[in-house]
Amino acid sequence: MLQHERTGFIHAFVYSVSFVALVGCAQLPESTSAVESSAFADYRSTTLGASFAEGEDAHPGESAFALIKNGDQALAARLALIDSAEQAVDVQVYIWEPDETGLLMAERLVRAANRGVRVRVLVDDLGFGGDDAGIAAFDAHPNIEARLFNPFANRGFSMADFLFDLNRVNHRMHNKMLIADNSIAVVGGRNIGNHYFDSDPSSNFRDLDIGAIGPVVREASQVFDHFWNGDDAIPVVDIVEQAADINDATTMIANVREQLAQAETTGIAEDNVIALSKVIHEDWQRWPWARGRIVWNRPDTVAESGATGEILIALRQRLDSVQHTLNTESAYFVVRDGGVERLGSLTARGVKVRVLTNSLLSNDVLAAHAGHAKYREKLLAAGVEVYELRADSNVIKSKLGGESRAGLHTKAITFDNEASFVGSFNLDPRSANINTEAGIYVESETIAADLNAYMVEGASLKNSYRLSLDEDGDLLWTTEIDGETVTYDEDPLSTFGQRFTTGFIKLLPIDSQL
Repeated sequence: MLQHERTGFIHAFVYSVSFVALVGCAQLPESTSAVESSAFADYRSTTLGASFAEGEDAHPGESAFALIKNGDQALAARLALIDSAEQAVDVQVYIWEPDETGLLMAERLVRAANRGVRVRVLVDDLGFGGDDAGIAAFDAHPNIEARLFNPFANRGFSMADFLFDLNRVNHRMHNKMLIADNSIAVVGGRNIGNHYFDSDPSSNFRDLDIGAIGPVVREASQVFDHFWNGDDAIPVVDIVEQAADINDATTMIANVREQLAQAETTGIAEDNVIALSKVIHEDWQRWPWARGRIVWNRPDTVAESGATGEILIALRQRLDSVQHTLNTESAYFVVRDGGVERLGSLTARGVKVRVLTNSLLSNDVLAAHAGHAKYREKLLAAGVEVYELRADSNVIKSKLGGESRAGLHTKAITFDNEASFVGSFNLDPRSANINTEAGIYVESETIAADLNAYMVEGASLKNSYRLSLDEDGDLLWTTEIDGETVTYDEDPLSTFGQRFTTGFIKLLPIDSQL
């Protein structure tokens, strides 16, 4: 029996190698369908644009902002924007899951397209999941165009691209934004899927977006257009093998609506959309107006070997002027020795630096946690306050009820209680040098205070562990459970296997890819 299994494995291995050798040289087809297009220019002719015009005119050079903290609001805001659009909806995202919220977003976009709204969807091919037939049917709607960013040439076996074309496919589009009528935008850290909107019964992310009105929206549209019209954005019709027509689109949306009719998430979302529509059309007048701008990594910059993305350059410049406090939440926090030195230089001149990132159990990428774990002792020795989110944190709850594992997906920073950054940018080498990213930088004490309150909640010992060093320089994790202070001397609640794997990954020279 043992010999049979070993022989079977060898046959499978040989077959796989042969298959990769055959398909590995596949090339992307030349794009023949890409037609350049731009954001809707006459935005004030729409209901959204007209309603915001008075506020924009009263605050020249400024934009209005609001943080979108919980998943219910984040999903409802996106659906409400789509419902309110009259001319154009642009969506740029890294991951689009084919679950209830993913289907709900797709169905809502089809509704908008049926009203005559132009819908442009740009999704990273790695985060798309490979449902070529589904996206081809979606794209077949006459008012919808979908493009895949940096698509895989081998549609049925993307691993071959990683083996033979790694330098190209290693660069991914991590941006997340939705823009309605070039008048209002949501930019932040959330992909499209149940985990990002408190809708998964088993695990959900603590995440953050920022809503914006005003000139920063036109900046966001310019960023979208840059990606949309770039060489890396390939129309679906040029890359997928399955041709589709309007009949396929009709069948697809009928199937989606049938699935949504059975989903508990749908009814909950619909109730929230009604409330968020009021916010969009009326309550936005309470949003603070401030100077703000889009910061982003250009595809051509991060495609250059060894180049540093524009976001990290901008953040470093802002760090140099921090005087009092620097607060950070980052799902993946891999600072390397240079980052430790930079943060240490801040604490040395009296700046209070606090970081909240994932613990071993709350992190969804073990390698990323290994990259963070490598520098924990150095950060603490440099005077940085380090917190790690508990996987059983009460800060995240599934709206479907029951227990769900918490994970941190936020990417946000406050500078001196004066300015803030919210976006898709993790403080790690991949966001800095490999992936494209986008976020909004805002110079507003009101937004900074709101974001700091959000961060204080996350770093509370009811939700996180505070890391420290004992007399021997070993790590300790301190938290509160049922009102009692509890201290751990190893990654809390982790197994030996998890710690061993993390320790092994720490030895590998892969920090630059994390």
